[in-house]
Amino acid sequence: MLSFDLPYFDQIIERLEGDPDSVLAEAFRRHVHWGCFEDPAGADDSLGSYMAAAENLTRRISGAGRTGEGTAVLDVGCGFGGTIAHLNETLEGRELTGLNIDGRQLARARELVRAVSGNTVDFVEGDACELPFEDARFDVVLAVECIFHFPSRKQFFREAARVLRPGGRLALSDFVLAPGALEPYVAWTKSGEISESEFYGTNKVPVTSAAYERVARGSGLEVLLDEDITPNTLPTYPAMRRLYREAGLPDGEQATTFLEEVARRGWVQYRILSFAKPAG
Repeated sequence: MLSFDLPYFDQIIERLEGDPDSVLAEAFRRHVHWGCFEDPAGADDSLGSYMAAAENLTRRISGAGRTGEGTAVLDVGCGFGGTIAHLNETLEGRELTGLNIDGRQLARARELVRAVSGNTVDFVEGDACELPFEDARFDVVLAVECIFHFPSRKQFFREAARVLRPGGRLALSDFVLAPGALEPYVAWTKSGEISESEFYGTNKVPVTSAAYERVARGSGLEVLLDEDITPNTLPTYPAMRRLYREAGLPDGEQATTFLEEVARRGWVQYRILSFAKPAG
């Protein structure tokens, strides 16, 4: 039995099953991740604004992985299948595979995503650190805002490198610790100024960009992109707080307030990263 501890998905799925027409069901119809707002200064906290920004983040990470150039794409931590749905709608003749450790999320993904345009779509239950695929199976591996849930980034990178074909790409998004931010971040967390909730899971302290570079090199991958898009993600926080408040999820509202504070203080950045496996 695969194990996981994702309180926010537990509560979201419970609400979706109880009221499939709720605002929560609409918000997370495709994506359960942050948004990338093209005009953050002019953004509002409306549902439509957030959903468009979440789709845009998917587009940005897919672009970083150059999904249009490969024939086989793996989306690790695929959630409800939103990234696979996006690729299915924008690409033709591709093999699209979503992997998740939570069978409940996969069940919903299978209901929502149907292959079109000569694509094949498959959803597989499995562990990101023990990918159930043969070597050199994929041209692209994606991990949209999920790697902090994995037991080991290092082991995931090794597995991603193993299943990538020569010349393939790994693209992901993560909350990354800014240089020199560890000490003030930990001290502020311990101060209890804003209580941390376990709504998003019991995640470890974020890693730095330098740590990502070391992990990539150790896995035989090279860094191609490391882009800070924090300003574009900041409108996500008021949108999430409003959503969880309307859905009656105070833990979600509290957890989002905590994350917003560390983001606005500049301690934790939202970054898109991509890596390449050498072609030969």
